[in-house]
Amino acid sequence: MKVVFVGPTVPDAAQMAGEAIVIRPPARQGDILRAARDGATAIGLVDGNFEHVAPVWHKEILFALSQGVAVLGAASMGALRAAECAVFGMVGIGAIYHQYAAGETADDSDVALLHAPEELGYLPLSLPLVNVRVTLRRFVERQTITAEHAAAIEHAAAKLFYKERTWSAITAGARLPPHADREALATALRTGYVDQKRKDALELLDALNLMSAADESRLRWTFNATSLWTRLHDRI
Repeated sequence: MKVVFVGPTVPDAAQMAGEAIVIRPPARQGDILRAARDGATAIGLVDGNFEHVAPVWHKEILFALSQGVAVLGAASMGALRAAECAVFGMVGIGAIYHQYAAGETADDSDVALLHAPEELGYLPLSLPLVNVRVTLRRFVERQTITAEHAAAIEHAAAKLFYKERTWSAITAGARLPPHADREALATALRTGYVDQKRKDALELLDALNLMSAADESRLRWTFNATSLWTRLHDRI
């Protein structure tokens, strides 16, 4: 069984994943452990809950790896955890993972966004900073805006709390020339938006579909069951 935890990054994941992959909602603490104990042979982590519940614990990822389960991460919390657990065998996928692994992106909130609940299709209500950056890079490459203006817009985006990060709020706070048409700029950026998180998540789904039973975790370390781990393990 292959399991992927995903929600707002790919709301239509159930249609995109294929029959071999079980889609579960964004993970919280204990969900990776549950998947491993349910018999998962491979686990993909994309989205995770973190604000009102305890987030996915590194220890449960290590436990899954210690049981021979392949664990992949991409796009959102999955990219962050993959960068943190790569030395133990977790596989990171996609551009956002590589940014975390290289230290180009460091803040957890760079992948965060405000969104509607699952019942409303995880409708996005704000922008993740990682997508803002790649969108601005695309505009510079196409010479639609200057590198200086892109840097000013990115700086404005980075200063905003992740729940308040919209194109209108970003362009309103950017240090641009007085004559700049901020509304037109926001519209253009909205139209040319690059969803790198979705691209990375779809790459993870493709990797899982291609993964065979021979691709199980290969350990070079020993899992240590601490008292806190034993408490979680017994509770799940």
